[in-house]
Amino acid sequence: MLFPVHESDRRFYTERLADFLPHKIIDFHTHVWLKAFRLPGSHITRGPTWPSRVADENSVDDLLETYRLILPGREVTPMLLGWPERDVDQEQANGYISDAIRERGLPGLIVTLPEWTANELARRVTAGGFLGLKPYLNLAPVYIPSAEITIYDFLPHQHLKVANAHGWIVLLHIPRPARLRDPLNLAHMREIERRYPNIKLVIAHIGRAYCPEDIGDAFDVLADTERMCFDFSANTNGYVMERLLCAVGPRRILFGSDLPVVRMRMRRICENGFYVNLVPAGLYGDVSDDPHMREVSQADGEQLSFFLYEELFAFRQAAEAAGLTPADVEDVLYGNAARLLSAAAGSPHAPGA
Repeated sequence: MLFPVHESDRRFYTERLADFLPHKIIDFHTHVWLKAFRLPGSHITRGPTWPSRVADENSVDDLLETYRLILPGREVTPMLLGWPERDVDQEQANGYISDAIRERGLPGLIVTLPEWTANELARRVTAGGFLGLKPYLNLAPVYIPSAEITIYDFLPHQHLKVANAHGWIVLLHIPRPARLRDPLNLAHMREIERRYPNIKLVIAHIGRAYCPEDIGDAFDVLADTERMCFDFSANTNGYVMERLLCAVGPRRILFGSDLPVVRMRMRRICENGFYVNLVPAGLYGDVSDDPHMREVSQADGEQLSFFLYEELFAFRQAAEAAGLTPADVEDVLYGNAARLLSAAAGSPHAPGA
């Protein structure tokens, strides 16, 4: 078995999720790669390191097996992304996803390097069968300090112009320590929607608003936006999700998991605006030097289930608080993504239809 599923996990799924989830789901945010793609040598780390503790690789087969194990009875279509780090050979990683697109009929986005020319980007996306771009802050030029990276440092205008011309998806993980409340991030997000209206812009992780303090006045600033969407991957904060639902409505929100990261056994808390993942003792090695990780007692650790379950249950709580209908829930977990993928592909046929 890829990883153990305990009776307590089955009970969590049966009692809290099974009657809420639709039969068909599109997971808009998953990572697949093989450890053979890792590059030797030391590399700059610009973000939290805890996600890498869950799995050193995640093949397409592993991803599909994960759904079978922890989302039984559901038909899940994943959006495939590589592992967007400088220590990964992106040529191999993107090629692996391109093969899965061709051989398995799954949708995927290309992990981009900001130094690519517009022509090179267009060639790679078209040849690989990708539906758009997955830029990432860690791929910004190495001389830029982490706290000073802007969206345009890793998603340059020349790439945005090409994506706009083709109507591609852009799945954007925003940078900077202030996350969603950062005024420069918000200005650039609004500018991208205004200047590049054909791009299907999706903001990952609700703009990394993992705690209420991360919101700031973002939803007021974004109130005049019309098209940008948000996925709630790796987010377990029901309050943040409810605020998002009230701000943009259920037709602009997508389910994403961030697998394999959300295979982690954990529960997330916020302390003064700082998120902490509570995990079983010893399961993820020595976490004493990671401020986002904290071990709990053996008894408490035995009660922890999958990160994915915590995420989906938080969405259920937000959906019920916001008064969503079953049709709204199905839109968030399937329909919105199906329409977005069909539009990007220029096809009227939805995945899994």
